Amino acid sequence: MMDWTDRHCRYFLRLITSRALLYTEMIPTGAILRGDPDRFLCFDPAERPLALQLGGADPDELAGCAEAGAARGYDEINLNVGCPSDRVQSARFGACLMAEPELVAACVRAMRAAAPVAVTVKSRIGIDRQESYDFLRRFVETVAGAGCRTVILHARNAWLSGLSPKENREVPPLRYALVHRIKADFPELEVVVNGRTARSAQRYARDGSPLRAAKAQPCTVKMRIGTPAAAAASRPRTPAFELFACTMSGRSWRKSRVSSRKPARSRHGLTGRRTCRSAMNLTPASSAAVRTGPEPCAATATSNRSARAGNSVVR
Repeated sequence: MMDWTDRHCRYFLRLITSRALLYTEMIPTGAILRGDPDRFLCFDPAERPLALQLGGADPDELAGCAEAGAARGYDEINLNVGCPSDRVQSARFGACLMAEPELVAACVRAMRAAAPVAVTVKSRIGIDRQESYDFLRRFVETVAGAGCRTVILHARNAWLSGLSPKENREVPPLRYALVHRIKADFPELEVVVNGRTARSAQRYARDGSPLRAAKAQPCTVKMRIGTPAAAAASRPRTPAFELFACTMSGRSWRKSRVSSRKPARSRHGLTGRRTCRSAMNLTPASSAAVRTGPEPCAATATSNRSARAGNSVVR
């Protein structure tokens, strides 16, 4: 999720559960190949298992980025074919690529040849007014023929004009039945359903469901996924973790400045530190706490390394 799942957010989410696969923000190939790869590819080992999500349409560039990601230790390389934003379309990638399944297949082949890790594709179920099941089936069949074994389907059409990306996450209506048909027609594939809240998505899930709702109500990740007892006993307990879990006001977590003495009232039905701590089975952080955020990347460490290392999860 753009502007959400950066390395600090992912580090926090990993504190909640060890059983979820985390994804990076969508990173355009140009940012890695012609920008600063350390800035975009660096992550803390505690975040794993972790997938690198790429945006692009050039097989050679995607192959280069997939190779770089695999070398850095990412467990999966994901190609985003579901983003409908104007800026993404102008660069000819994202949801508009659903109209070119052969090109997507060529990208998948190139990425699989370059990276010894799983290559997956995230897409919509159609674009604009193209609501035919045959359109989606042909797309999945073509991509699967290139060696993709996992598809993540946002169960609504992408509108390439007339709606903002935020609006397109709510309209047009979700059609989970098409995802079920895809799983029935391709039982050998891992089919993950995406769209709406975690609870409704899980109700219709085939092989899994992403938890986008976690950005507004993070403790639901613990409630709905759970954490094995051993992992729960060993995971870090930090003041930032506790504060973040109790700060569910619906605003961007980067901009929230909520005092732990006066927790915000949640518009999702949970209120206060006591409720959140009970839901997540938290214990107060000790004074001898472990580090409160991801380690800074060695390649970007500077004279202010100690200051960066002391940053909390909430920037």
